[in-house]
Amino acid sequence: MLETTPPARRSDATKATILNAARAQFAALGYQGTTIRSVATSAEIDPAMVMRYFGNKEGLFAAAADFDLRLPDLSQLPRDALGAALVGHFLDRWEGDETLMALLRAATTNEAAAERMQAIFSTQMAPLIAKLTGEPRPAAAARAGLIATQILGLALCRYVLRLPPVVGLKRTDIVRRVGETVQSYLFA
Repeated sequence: MLETTPPARRSDATKATILNAARAQFAALGYQGTTIRSVATSAEIDPAMVMRYFGNKEGLFAAAADFDLRLPDLSQLPRDALGAALVGHFLDRWEGDETLMALLRAATTNEAAAERMQAIFSTQMAPLIAKLTGEPRPAAAARAGLIATQILGLALCRYVLRLPPVVGLKRTDIVRRVGETVQSYLFA
């Protein structure tokens, strides 16, 4: 008797294949340059399957851009080490996952992507900052916004625009220098 894969598992595998292809396409080409057809070609499936699972390009992007910052528990670190720890964490995230890079590229030209980036930082970053500073949510949200200016600006210049002076900086220098600014946003 032939062993068959249940339809739900095949469906999950197909969706995962499409999302992996979409993340790679959005990271490499941005939102505007990515098409349903190019994602389908990369995933080696019919474009109708992409449409079946995700509806349209915006639906595909929203699913592909589902991103967890995986913010670490920093409560055990000395207070004066928190800024550098956050910068180091974000460098790891930028360099280890193309989804956030795709979202950053797309957010510069697409309103839905910008809203997704805003939601990620407001729902994930602000609560961490409130916990670290002991401040109420509105004050912590303002601090999180300032930190986002540094983190997103760094990522844009280092990984998207690839400005040679920023690309040429050693990781330790970035962590120290940008970490000082982030530290001031946390507690100044």
